[in-house]
Amino acid sequence: MLLSFSPGRAWPPAPLAMGRSPSCRTGPMQTELPDEKPSASTDGRCAPPMKGQLRRKEQREKFTRRVVLLSQEMDAGIKTWEKKQQEKRQEEEKKRQNMLKPKGAFMKNP
Repeated sequence: MLLSFSPGRAWPPAPLAMGRSPSCRTGPMQTELPDEKPSASTDGRCAPPMKGQLRRKEQREKFTRRVVLLSQEMDAGIKTWEKKQQEKRQEEEKKRQNMLKPKGAFMKNP
């Protein structure tokens, strides 16, 4: 089957663009011969996901949640560190302003 690109068609073909698995053979990607039995049910729905697919999907979701949680913790930690650094700078500036001023020869030579 020859797939041609035309300006009116979206690429990739609809089943892959919508996140459907290649086991669901419908639309322009259909490569089965007419006398072959389709891998999906006869009413056009995709085959249910396999155990491995479900396990990998669950692992990806768990990993994604962990990444988001760690990212939020890092952001909170960075904000806390920046706040402490700012307070430290302000404290040092305050100490410098409150230092005793030199007298005598230093004041005569501006």
